Amino acid sequence: MTQIIECIPNFSEGCDKTIINGLADTITATPGVTLLDYSADQSHNRSVFTFIGSPAGVKNAAISLAKYAAYHIDLTKHSGEHPRMGAVDVIPFVPLKNATMEDCIAISKEVGAAIASETNIPVFLYENSATSEARRNLADIRRGGFEGMAKKIRSPEWSPDYGDKMHPTAGVVAVGARMPLIAFNVNLSTSDIDIANNIAKIVRGSSGGLKYCKAIGIMLKDRNTAQVSMNMVNYEDTPLYRAVELIRTEAKRYGVAIIGTELIGLAPAKALIDCAEYYLQIENFDCAKHMLDNYY
Repeated sequence: MTQIIECIPNFSEGCDKTIINGLADTITATPGVTLLDYSADQSHNRSVFTFIGSPAGVKNAAISLAKYAAYHIDLTKHSGEHPRMGAVDVIPFVPLKNATMEDCIAISKEVGAAIASETNIPVFLYENSATSEARRNLADIRRGGFEGMAKKIRSPEWSPDYGDKMHPTAGVVAVGARMPLIAFNVNLSTSDIDIANNIAKIVRGSSGGLKYCKAIGIMLKDRNTAQVSMNMVNYEDTPLYRAVELIRTEAKRYGVAIIGTELIGLAPAKALIDCAEYYLQIENFDCAKHMLDNYY
């Protein structure tokens, strides 16, 4: 049976088209993988790529991407709204077809060891690959950012899983295995970043909001627009529409409206179908029965 693994690496570069195109070319040049999507944001100064392939293919592509990023991206010259700790900031592997979480954990460890050995970028294993519960959450690993990471990794509790000394320009990277998440952003009719921060605090699970939502406020300088930027880590138990409606309610407190939403990368069809069912208020909706696409 053919195994299909998804990989969604994030890079700390959203402005230089030459570098971004080079990352895309690195993926397409790797046998056994298919590039599905990539996007770059100048305010975040970050790009996100989505590709799928065989276990060997995604492993080779991920290692090649880390090498490219280490050579071309210099975090000492980087600034952007999105938190970051590495040139290639995070590399997650997701099981899609005939693959298990254990398969992806094994790949993440092989990739992590290779990156540390071949690029001198230290690696933290996170999510389902984490070697301790304290390292499961990416935000906990990333806390302190690139600027604080050299000091952080000198402490025994934050010694990297692979490698030791921080790369002077490429920082560190988190590599792991996880289930699908949805990167989903909500743009507000305000340029006040404090409003976005306040709403993000209410929405995110870590501060008492929606259990499976991670959220921060971000300023889109090119649009003069404040944004609530989210990772929805379990779209079934915390659907997209629930986050949208909570943000809409909280925004009204400030006389602010939602002016648009943004999907970064790809999302499972069910996540979008759930939103359609909610907003259209379709009674007795059955996806298997009512979706024409299922019949051809």
